[in-house]
Amino acid sequence: MSSAPGPSATPSFSPLAFQLVLLRRMADHQPGLVEDALRELGVDRSEMREANRRWQAMLHSPRRRAAGSRYRSVLGPPETVSERRVGDLTFDALMWRVPLWPDLRFEVLSAPGGAVWNEWLVRAPGLPGPALRTIRDLRPWACTVDEVARAFPPARPMEGTAPTRWRLSFTAPDTTGEHAEYVAEFTWGLLQRVVAPDSPVGRPETPAQPSRPGD
Repeated sequence: MSSAPGPSATPSFSPLAFQLVLLRRMADHQPGLVEDALRELGVDRSEMREANRRWQAMLHSPRRRAAGSRYRSVLGPPETVSERRVGDLTFDALMWRVPLWPDLRFEVLSAPGGAVWNEWLVRAPGLPGPALRTIRDLRPWACTVDEVARAFPPARPMEGTAPTRWRLSFTAPDTTGEHAEYVAEFTWGLLQRVVAPDSPVGRPETPAQPSRPGD
């Protein structure tokens, strides 16, 4: 007679749960957008916290998979696989769809052997990014690290404040054409907010009406 799975059995980690992991990190900067996304997905904050707890347990398990294999097991076969050169190194670039952001893809750069060099959201191949001309164009969730860096060269990478976070320092004009220094903060490669280095902590320079998922 077969025995039922015991209470310690772990259900599979779904693509929906992975989206909740992305949102958990973004909630620190954009709680309103995250609440909108949770309603769109039909889940609540407790489910988001549980998905993040399980993800962290997977990352730190003694029996954890290599990162490249883990993403395939969670997200399924990638939509595209291509070769990418970064300096003298060659990586496999794997991309998956993310329903919350239909114009973006989750990209993993995997080295030979399965080790992951980078993992973040990027614009889907062939789709145009937003027109970024002034600081007011930098809306939360509307653009990626690469798009901001290209729009306002020479952007300077800065150390992130936590894992899966990036920062860029750059100069950009406002709507009157006056230039100033700013720092853009990203989570999983997606813009969360822009601050002026000399502004009070927590006072973002990004517009009051941010971009909603899919905008």
